[in-house]
Amino acid sequence: MRSSRRKFIKSLSVASALLATEGVAKPFNIIRDLKKINPNDKIRLATIGIGIQGHFDTQAALRNPDIELVAVADLYDGRLEQAKNAFKNPNLFTTRDFREILARKDVDAVIIATPDHWHDQATIAALNAGKSVYCEKPMVHQISEGKAVIDAWKKSGKTMQVGSQRISSASFKEAKRMIEAGEIGPINFIESSNDRFSAIGAWNYSIPLDASPKTVDWDKFLSDAPKRPFDAKRFFRWRNYRDYGTGVAGDLFVHLITGVHYVTGSLGPNRIFSSGNLAYWKDGRDVPDVMSCIMDYPETDKQSAFQMVLRVNFANAGKINDATRIIGNEGEIRFTGQGLTLTKNKLAKAPGYGGYDSLFTFPEDTQQEYIKKYDAEWPPETRQKEPVKEIKFESPKDEDEHRMHFADFFDNVRKGSQGTIEDPVFGFRAAAPVLACNESYFENKVVHWDPVTMTQKAEGQAKGAPAKKASAAQNKE
Repeated sequence: MRSSRRKFIKSLSVASALLATEGVAKPFNIIRDLKKINPNDKIRLATIGIGIQGHFDTQAALRNPDIELVAVADLYDGRLEQAKNAFKNPNLFTTRDFREILARKDVDAVIIATPDHWHDQATIAALNAGKSVYCEKPMVHQISEGKAVIDAWKKSGKTMQVGSQRISSASFKEAKRMIEAGEIGPINFIESSNDRFSAIGAWNYSIPLDASPKTVDWDKFLSDAPKRPFDAKRFFRWRNYRDYGTGVAGDLFVHLITGVHYVTGSLGPNRIFSSGNLAYWKDGRDVPDVMSCIMDYPETDKQSAFQMVLRVNFANAGKINDATRIIGNEGEIRFTGQGLTLTKNKLAKAPGYGGYDSLFTFPEDTQQEYIKKYDAEWPPETRQKEPVKEIKFESPKDEDEHRMHFADFFDNVRKGSQGTIEDPVFGFRAAAPVLACNESYFENKVVHWDPVTMTQKAEGQAKGAPAKKASAAQNKE
């Protein structure tokens, strides 16, 4: 975390968050006294950052019953104007300063869909203001920011959900059931790819012709990032730059890791190494467009040790065939676009002999002695391999996982509960490994991580005592 951000977070409170804007400080004094939401009341929602994902998040949220959008904030004037049209409300409150939203008594919850480098600041300010928070993934921009968000969440007593919506789908719930039932045996390997080959897929989003320092609050966008002159490309294509985004790891790997943690119950890897390069999109961006990452997951009381390999290629000019496979000793689960396929393939107990085997290289009498001993050790029933079974699971055709992820959030907001499917502890345990992918890539090193305490280890520490096993209870800090 940069020094300016440390100072900001350390001093951030209900009062200090608003003293910078005269006239909105007073309402903050009564935010914490707001009544709990009646289960029959509407939840009044505001969106901070109404760009691409901000629009999609808000639309998904509003597909739930009794949700009302009352305000939006963004740093580009054109998006504030378009929000009124998109959500069919010419009186929708709009502002460049999200703190004005936090000061409103008619806002119960906020969506934070800003660039990544604003996630922690906006989240902490919203929680301190007594708002429930739905924050886009990855939860934070730097590993060092995670625990401050968790602390703010715990102290606030408010609901918080991280937005990696795939885990709310029927496929992931079914995969979780299968793994818990032992359908594929102990997991030993997971692989996942997410390739693209298009300019928009590589984050080269359209830039409005009126983009200028007049229509964009550039200084506020920069926040604690290095100061530089106005650059419309950096504002509208922020994912391409480390100062504001988290690259392919933070945009895509985080979905894959979130899903794996959900279905396996894992707390995270303890060893992370990544490599890649900038192969095609050499347009001034400073993040790779090709990246692979290997993560080692330690043995726990719930799972065996396994390895996970993640890969992204934004320059895949061949046939794109993305896949996620969770492989165990007795089968695999393969996710498809419409659901998943469980393949059960259990070996016979007996090892067998013959074929491409060393037996034929023995002297004849030695071969006969070996076969006699084998027959005595392995009776016929141990030599039968179970037939391969394939079971397909199709997701409901009308499934809306994005809406359902918000449904879980809103249900907990109404109950006054902090127990969402993807709370900040879960969200940080998914974010930290992908941020470690970036650290490994840019610093050319192995990153050692303690998934239980959620702290980074130095090289010397990692080579010390063996990692302790994590208990299921530690999944919730």
